[in-house]
Amino acid sequence: MTAAADIVPDSERRGFIGALPPRLRHFASLMRLDRPIGTWLLYWPCAWSVALARVDGRWDLFLWLLLGAFAMRSAGCVYNDIVDRDLDRSVERTRLRPLASRRVSLRSAWILIGLLCAIGLVVLLRLQWSAALVAVASLAPVAAYPFMKRITWWPQAWLGLVFSWGALVGWPAVTGNLALPPLLLWFGSIAWVVGYDTLYAIQDIEDDELAGVKSSARRLGNSAPLGIGICYAAALLLWSASVWTVRSDWLALLALAPAALHLANQALQADPKDGDLALRLFRSNRTCGLLVFLAMLVVGLSAR
Repeated sequence: MTAAADIVPDSERRGFIGALPPRLRHFASLMRLDRPIGTWLLYWPCAWSVALARVDGRWDLFLWLLLGAFAMRSAGCVYNDIVDRDLDRSVERTRLRPLASRRVSLRSAWILIGLLCAIGLVVLLRLQWSAALVAVASLAPVAAYPFMKRITWWPQAWLGLVFSWGALVGWPAVTGNLALPPLLLWFGSIAWVVGYDTLYAIQDIEDDELAGVKSSARRLGNSAPLGIGICYAAALLLWSASVWTVRSDWLALLALAPAALHLANQALQADPKDGDLALRLFRSNRTCGLLVFLAMLVVGLSAR
């Protein structure tokens, strides 16, 4: 019989992780280096906010915030696996994660989090103090997130609050203060995250039911596509309001049309019984984030 320590997911034998020295592969897997979609989804609200704030010469912020998104998303994945290591053993899709399969020690995982947070600190030092304070304030809700699936049917809403936090950081990183546009951007992003993470949760409906884990996909059941569509519609309305506060011009709202079409296509295709399709639609939100970014950049740079 194969020992748990010898079991390695396919993703650790091929691709980028497979090219790393064997001793590093488990840590790369903990950080989800083979799944950069999470970094992009955490980054886009940051970039939207900087773009809508007219950039004001701080083009370097796009790179600094991308580095910060990578470091903090990676740290968040490690922390989530620490909290969920026992639960992960009961879910087919997650039972081979490094901590769940005991291929990485708890002490090593905490050290890795410390190193990633050090990278995050470097990024914080490149921000205006007001933006840095807003960023630090996100640590409490981030720490609480892994426990939400045990408390509420809507852990996706808490994830939305956390994954959208960059919308509150980008604007003050440029302007030095918070304002209504980034707040509307943040609320819109929360709705977007609830929609796309409901898609992601469709994959795990059966395993989550067996493990007693709550999710919006389980709660909505066959109505999940409708729920996703409502979330996406709310996101577009709030993003439109954010754009309007910067440039009150109906033509400016047309910049969001490509993203609106993309999200409508997702909602129309969603099927609560097709986990593979749900995963593909979830991943396509990387493109949606880019479309919204281009819209915010056009609006921000053209605003008076």
